[in-house]
Amino acid sequence: MSAIDEILAGYENLRPGQEDFYRDLHQHPELSHQEHQTARRVAGRLRGDGFTVQEGIGGTGVTGVLANGSGPTVLLRCELDALPLRETTGAPFASTVTVKDAQGQEVSVDHACGHDMHMACMTTMATLMAARRDQWNGTLITLFQPAEETGEGAQEMVDDGLFTRIPVPDVALAQHLLPGIAGTVATCPGPFMSAADSIRITVYGRGGHGSMPQHAVDPVVLAAMIVVRLQTVVSRVVAPGDTAVVTVGSLHAGTRSNVIPGHAVLELNMRSYSAVTRQRMLDAIHRIVRAECEASGSPKDPEFETIFTFPVTDNDAAATGRVAKAFAAHFGDLAGEIPRQTVSEDFSKIPDAAHVPYCYWAIGFTDKQAYLAAEKAGTLDDLPTNHSPAFLPPLQPTLRTGTEALVAGALAWLAPH
Repeated sequence: MSAIDEILAGYENLRPGQEDFYRDLHQHPELSHQEHQTARRVAGRLRGDGFTVQEGIGGTGVTGVLANGSGPTVLLRCELDALPLRETTGAPFASTVTVKDAQGQEVSVDHACGHDMHMACMTTMATLMAARRDQWNGTLITLFQPAEETGEGAQEMVDDGLFTRIPVPDVALAQHLLPGIAGTVATCPGPFMSAADSIRITVYGRGGHGSMPQHAVDPVVLAAMIVVRLQTVVSRVVAPGDTAVVTVGSLHAGTRSNVIPGHAVLELNMRSYSAVTRQRMLDAIHRIVRAECEASGSPKDPEFETIFTFPVTDNDAAATGRVAKAFAAHFGDLAGEIPRQTVSEDFSKIPDAAHVPYCYWAIGFTDKQAYLAAEKAGTLDDLPTNHSPAFLPPLQPTLRTGTEALVAGALAWLAPH
């Protein structure tokens, strides 16, 4: 038997406990920066498997280090946090948690992105690897990152001295549930996930009575014109063939129908894959907003505030090729390639800070029959996806696939040759 087969031979004995752990994590989600109980639970599991554990890195971040002789050092990362959503899956273990968010608002909380599955896979992988140290050599690092959803956790761990607390790895690996058939794995060399910028824009008018608009400068009309004009950024500023997205997801102004307000607030999100395109888009957004304010006679310059920013996830070609080869050997036809995704991640800030290569891959999460039926009917876009309140991947084969992928990825460096 191969090293991976020897290690995974113990999976079936762990499967019931893994599924229970996943269900419990799903039922008890915690928001970004609030992952205290979740962090304690994963830390306890790592300690039980003999890892040297450190907690509280960058807030609630957890690392576990298992040294097993000489050899490469491999870092595997997953996330701790959930989303401010009200779950609608109807599952018997559905989340009913409500908490106050950072703004003091009462919100529901839901693991609607798959981080609960990522943690269940990671902790089970750690148990399997710890139990069969005769099958690999080197150092295994498991890293549980807070605040991925807000794009802050990776940098906060780095800024809190991450690489003074753990060894600098030779390679960093990560995975995520993404649209596709459950049981499949997929890699993408080079730019995989887009950079993302979310910007809050405040534009100013002059308030007045709704019946006397001639005495006012209406920021609602101004904001509406900005929204329309922003649609030209992708179609007229970005080169054809270069993937980019601009979305205005929030627009707030006024309190009553007969009162012209004094200002309006827009929040937009943009996605890009290159520094050049990103800067062209940012320049165009600023230019359009300022021009529309001038055209409307705005009495005050607009204000721009960056809410969050994510870097491009740019997979190292050699590391990704090594992972893809390991996946092909283990998963066969269930391993493949995935095109660029317009979702975003902050994972790359960790390997970039250590100046090491990385590979980030995808795990499918949709029941095979449901996926094939939707594909045949042309309704794939109607299936629940990440960040949907109806997001609920099938426990199996998703959990097993995610666990096997982590073992196979790690062994691409740690297996004796």
